[in-house]
Amino acid sequence: MEKYYGFDLGDAESAIARLKGTDAATPEILPVRDAGSFITAYAQLPSGELLIGEGACYDTHATRRALRFKSRFLTDPQSEKDVRAFAAGVLGELYTSGQLVKGDDSCFYIGCPAGWDVAARERYRAIFEDAGYPPARIVSESRAALISACQSKHFQVGYDIMEKPVLVVDIGSSTTDFAFILGRKEVELQTAGEVRLGGGIMDELLLEESIRLSEDPERVRRAFEQSPPWRSYCEFAARRLKEQYFSDEEYWRGKECAKTVRILAGPGARLTLRLNDHIADRVLNHATPLLSGKSFRAAFIDSLRAVRGKIGDSMPELLFLTGGVSRLRTIRAWCQEVFPEAVVITGAEPEFSVARGLAHSGRIDAQLRAFRQEVDALIDSSTVERIVENRIDDLYRRVVDALVEPLLREVAVPVFERWRSGDIKRLSDIDGAMQKEIEVWLHSDQAQALLVKPISEWLKPVAYDVEEKTMPICVRHNVPYRAMSLNSYFSLSDIDIHIDAREVFAVEELTWLINAIISIIVGLICGGGGLALISGGISGIVAGAIGSLLILLLGKDKLQEMFMNADILKPMRKLVPRAHFEQRIERLTEEVKASFLSSLEREKNADITARLVAEISQQIEQCLTRMAEVVEIPL
Repeated sequence: MEKYYGFDLGDAESAIARLKGTDAATPEILPVRDAGSFITAYAQLPSGELLIGEGACYDTHATRRALRFKSRFLTDPQSEKDVRAFAAGVLGELYTSGQLVKGDDSCFYIGCPAGWDVAARERYRAIFEDAGYPPARIVSESRAALISACQSKHFQVGYDIMEKPVLVVDIGSSTTDFAFILGRKEVELQTAGEVRLGGGIMDELLLEESIRLSEDPERVRRAFEQSPPWRSYCEFAARRLKEQYFSDEEYWRGKECAKTVRILAGPGARLTLRLNDHIADRVLNHATPLLSGKSFRAAFIDSLRAVRGKIGDSMPELLFLTGGVSRLRTIRAWCQEVFPEAVVITGAEPEFSVARGLAHSGRIDAQLRAFRQEVDALIDSSTVERIVENRIDDLYRRVVDALVEPLLREVAVPVFERWRSGDIKRLSDIDGAMQKEIEVWLHSDQAQALLVKPISEWLKPVAYDVEEKTMPICVRHNVPYRAMSLNSYFSLSDIDIHIDAREVFAVEELTWLINAIISIIVGLICGGGGLALISGGISGIVAGAIGSLLILLLGKDKLQEMFMNADILKPMRKLVPRAHFEQRIERLTEEVKASFLSSLEREKNADITARLVAEISQQIEQCLTRMAEVVEIPL
């Protein structure tokens, strides 16, 4: 994509920004009718021409005009028609001025309030598609404002901000949107309650106060009744006066900021808009029916407190203000009052932050698409499988180290006790009993829990090997490498990752291990036809003497076969103490491990190993996919 356009269509004013695909600088603001921030209004002339912006507010030849229609989009069907007409007029202005050229490889990112649901956003997007716009996508204005802050060299905030709680307060003309960012995920919070709260309320209050203080209030009201657009125009003049005053309250303290407007409608009138300390106090702190009997300050602070209550324990460390009203120092002071633990910041040109953030969103999404395509290509390749396969022998060694000692203690000793008690009649039956008991034990929660630690430790070097492949992808697409760090991913408490030993090293994959375990254990503890089992101490001397005599009479091979199949008398079995057997097991542990590993090298099943590699690789690839999906707002 060559060009990304950000269209911040506001209820009172709008702005458009453009960012070239290869341009790393701040998006440029495109003037519409010579205004960077232009009034959201259109007027239809008898000739069919559409007027956009300030001129549409008071042109006397208009057959239809509309202002402040976006705030009614969810409730008034006429608003959808007005948005379409205004969008078409803006598109015509862009084509006429050459700021948009037909056939260009471009797209539009258009803002909407954070509280709009998916259906409303799609209905809104379709309007621009029907109006003839290049491919368009709808993005939360709060998200766009935060992206603008992340991209701003003035703030020098970036991806690290996504690791911390951030609250975005986007103060529009009619509504105030709150978006809470936690753990790189956006949690959208609608304005508290049903209160209509935006900078336009202050404009209305200031206008009403100016009318009340004018020389002939009734004359002004009659002019407005005959020509509502003039009232809207005076509201915009009041907005400019408000911003001028509140952006430098220290300068205006004790002074009066004023602007006179000549109303050329009906009886005609002159209206002087005034703002001084006394009027500012009335605008901010006096109750008004427009806010259900609350003052603007009380309504705004109540909304902030409601949002604080919704957030819970993770209070924001940064509060980012956007929208023209965010210039007002008193607004920042109210935010600091409710969120004392947060740093409150706003941009140098807050009226353009959403438009610029929307333009940035276009390029970021393009980068993310390319990034995800590379991640998908990595997953589709055999790279992860090769990494896992190269380290699979280390996994076997870790499993052996984790299992052998508890297996001898939990399985071999109880089987020996069963032989001593006569429950197992012959030594030759031990291998069958051992096989059953080992399989039962390996299915136990105890055995599975023992596998978690070695598997987790084994995954760490595997994860580092995978990160060597993902890091270059992140660098190429301007995504912080931590976003694709498997080791970081495994440790994130808010990610639902559970290392299940049954999945990573299922008992079915251990079937062939069972046979190796049995042969090694039986061979070591029952070697020599069972004489090794009962040798040692006084009983060992007696047994050794008997064994020597039998060897002379029957021969070694015959003795071994006879002894293994003999039902030895219980009293003789009792000659072998449990403590002696446990000591022998302890001495044999390392020998069993060594023999086990040697057996694995000779006998491990290639098909089972291949299946194990495939299943582990699949889990790692699923992790990579999930990590790629949560990368929403990179640098």
